[in-house]
Amino acid sequence: MKYITLFLIFMILIYTLSIEKINVPFIYQLQNIDLQKIYTFYTPKFLVIDVFYLNDKDKVYLKKLQKDGTKILAYLSIGEAESYRDYWKDAWKKNPPKWLGKENKYWKGNYKVKYWYSEWKNIVFKTIDKILSYNIDGLYLDLIDSYKYWSENGYEIMFTANEMIRFLSEIKEKVNNLLIVPQNGEDIIDFDFNNLYIKSIDGIGIETLFFYKNRKLKSEKRLTYILKIQNSEKFVLVTDYIYPPNNENILKEFINLCEKYHFYGYPANKNQRLKDISLGLKYYKKYEGN
Repeated sequence: MKYITLFLIFMILIYTLSIEKINVPFIYQLQNIDLQKIYTFYTPKFLVIDVFYLNDKDKVYLKKLQKDGTKILAYLSIGEAESYRDYWKDAWKKNPPKWLGKENKYWKGNYKVKYWYSEWKNIVFKTIDKILSYNIDGLYLDLIDSYKYWSENGYEIMFTANEMIRFLSEIKEKVNNLLIVPQNGEDIIDFDFNNLYIKSIDGIGIETLFFYKNRKLKSEKRLTYILKIQNSEKFVLVTDYIYPPNNENILKEFINLCEKYHFYGYPANKNQRLKDISLGLKYYKKYEGN
């Protein structure tokens, strides 16, 4: 039995050493995270994860990934409250605080927040304190474009945009040594009159830029904003939900477009749940050098 066990360990070691890892620009996964699997098969330049789903084994591989040069960004929604987080109080459904808005009809359990309220900011800051215990490299901040939602629901857009920019600057001030990467809402720079937004971020994450599933998108207007941000020495992470494609040329064009603009691209699964690693990553090996 002893020799069988040693043989199996030896075979596993041989198999592991024989795996050729794929260098990929970016991976974005929020559920069912297995950092050992990511470390075994991929070397991403950036990895966005929800650290609250990690276990002790994952923490070991988090360090291994960082040692190989991967920047770990922790996902955090600052424009919506999520009922599955530890800060959530069930009493809020019947007696919501002043800053809590309506449930997002597309994402059950997510509620719009008036992010300029100090009560919500304190929740975010306390959550960041918990995130910091994971020794990550930065924060990936979602729902920046909530400023547009509130401008359509009773507030002046100048106010909502300025308050979101101020919130980002406060987060940057709190964790000045970490990367700050907002997701979407790139057109907020129309209201960044004193460059506070640009000074507060290190990169930007963009969803659904070139393709949505099998449909090619008109991206020229968004690119105007994104390239302006990039030209301020910020990196750009792009997630398009395109795997599996009806036509492999979609994957090839997505990869080529990201390379053309010097973006870090992730061809995510079409279900948009970000709970599985997209097998579209294999195309980075297939189209390498094309």
